[in-house]
Amino acid sequence: MNTRRLLPLVSALLLGSAGAAPFTMTVLHTDDLHGHLDPVKIGENTYGGYARQTTLIKQYAASDVNPLVLSGGDTFQGTLFYNVYQGLADVLFMNYQGYQAMAVGNHEFDNGPEALARFAQKAQFPLLASNIDVSTEPLLKDLIKPYAVLNVGGEKIGVIGAVTPDLPLISSPGPNVKMLELMASLKNSADALSAQGINKVVLVSHLGYSVEQQVAAAVPGIDLIVGGHSHTLLGTFDNKDFPKSEGPYPTVVQNPDGNKTLLVAAWEWGKVLGRIKVTFNDAGAVDSWEGNPIPVSKDIAEDDTSRRMIATLSVPIANLRQQVVGNTGTGLNGNREVVRKRESTMANVLADAALAAAQPAGAQLAFVNGGGVRAGIDQGPITFEEAITVQPFGNSLSVLDLTGAQIRAALEHGVATWSENKGQFLHVSKGVSYTFDLSKPAGSRVTAVTLNGQPLVDSQTYKVAMNNFTAGGGDGFTMFQGAKRLDTGTLDVDILVNYLKANPTLSAQNEGRIVIVNEPAAK
Repeated sequence: MNTRRLLPLVSALLLGSAGAAPFTMTVLHTDDLHGHLDPVKIGENTYGGYARQTTLIKQYAASDVNPLVLSGGDTFQGTLFYNVYQGLADVLFMNYQGYQAMAVGNHEFDNGPEALARFAQKAQFPLLASNIDVSTEPLLKDLIKPYAVLNVGGEKIGVIGAVTPDLPLISSPGPNVKMLELMASLKNSADALSAQGINKVVLVSHLGYSVEQQVAAAVPGIDLIVGGHSHTLLGTFDNKDFPKSEGPYPTVVQNPDGNKTLLVAAWEWGKVLGRIKVTFNDAGAVDSWEGNPIPVSKDIAEDDTSRRMIATLSVPIANLRQQVVGNTGTGLNGNREVVRKRESTMANVLADAALAAAQPAGAQLAFVNGGGVRAGIDQGPITFEEAITVQPFGNSLSVLDLTGAQIRAALEHGVATWSENKGQFLHVSKGVSYTFDLSKPAGSRVTAVTLNGQPLVDSQTYKVAMNNFTAGGGDGFTMFQGAKRLDTGTLDVDILVNYLKANPTLSAQNEGRIVIVNEPAAK
C-alpha cells in the first residue's frame, strides 16, 4: 500500500471508524465561462446561457449521488456583462447555482486585485490557488486559499487550486501577488491534506490541458483534475455544431502514487456542463468512473428566476453599446476588398492594438489576418458597438516565438492567393514592412521584410502577436504549428477598445507597411 493512502487508513483503524469504505460522488463542473450570461450561437443553434445552466445544475445536484459543483476558473472577461459588472453579475448566479469551490483564473486579475476582491467577498464558496501568495496584497489577503476541505455526503474532500504560472505576463495581479513554484505548491497542499487524514483530493485547475497532464503524472495524491484555461473540449459527441474533441473524458493518467488521476474539462462559455461520477475504493483511490459533458442546448428549459435576473442585468448593456470609446478624424477603411489585398487603415489600427496589448509579454510585432477585419469605422466618434462590429469573433490574443524564416513563410502564405481575395492576407504592426512582387510565382513573392528599418534575420527568433485563430493554424498558417505559444485570453474587441481609449483622437493613414510590386492593372 502506498504511503499517501496509509495514514488515513491507519487513523480510521485506530479510531475504530467505519468510514473506510467505497465512496461515490458526482462532480458537476464548468470553466472559462467568461461572462457569457446569454447563450452563444454555433452554426444554426445556440448553446449555454446561465438560465439553462441553472436548470441542469439544479437538476443533477438534486438527483446525482453526492454532488460537488466546481469551476476551473476564468469567470471574468469576455462580454459586455463583464465590462459593466466586472464579475459581480456572475457571482450572483454561481451562488444561486450552488458552486462549492472555484479555481482563480488569470482573467480574474484583469482589473487588478480590486475587482477580484469584490467578487471574492460576495462568493459563498472558496476561491483557490495554491501557487500564488497574496499575503502581502491587502485587498486579497485571506480571500484566496491554497486549498479547502469540503463535506460531501459526510465525507471530507480536499480541493486544491492552481492558476497558470504565466499570470504576471497575461493579466494584472499587481506587485504584491507573488507566484510560487507550481509543482512544489501542489505537493505541499496534497501533503497537508493527507496529514489531516483526507485521502480524496480534487484539483480545480486553471493550468490548461497539457500542463494538467504533467501535474497528474508528477504530483502524488491528486485523484481528479477539473481543468480550465485551455478551453478544451473532451468527450464523445454526436453533434455537428461541435469541433473535434481533443481527448477522452476523462483523460486518465497514471499518478506517481500508483493510482489513476482523472482529467476533465468543460470547453468554454458554458456550452457544455461537465458531469462525472467517481467511485473511490476503501483506501481512497479512484476505482471506477462514468460520465460525459452535457451540451447546454436550446431544448433545455431556462430557469425562471435566472431568466428574470438576466433580463434585469441586461438593461445597462444597451447603454454601453452606445458609449463613445474613441474618435477618428479620418475614418478607418475596413472594406473587404481592401483588407484582403493591401494595406488598410483599419487593419493597421488592429495590428498596432494587438502589439500594444502583447508588449508586456515581449511582443516585437503583430499580424492581423485580413479575414479578421470585419468592418471599417466612419469619421467621428467611435462607439463600443462599432468596435464590436469590427471585431465580432471573440478571438483572443496569442504570442508566438517565431524565427525570421517562419515569419517570411507566413507572409508568403498570406500573398499566395492574392488575386482570390482570401482572408489569409496579413497586415503588420507599426515598424514592420514587407514587399511582394506579383510577377513572381506563389511561394517566392516576398522580396523584403524589415523590422524597425532592419532586415529580418531568418535564424533569429521574434515574439509575434496575433489572434488565436491564426496562431492555431487557421487560414492555413501551418508554419505556426509547434511554435512556443503564450495564450493571453484577452479578447479582440477589448484589445481594440483599450487602444481606442488610449489613443482617443486617431488620424490613421496608410504608411507603406505593405508594398506591392508589379500589380496587374485593374480590369
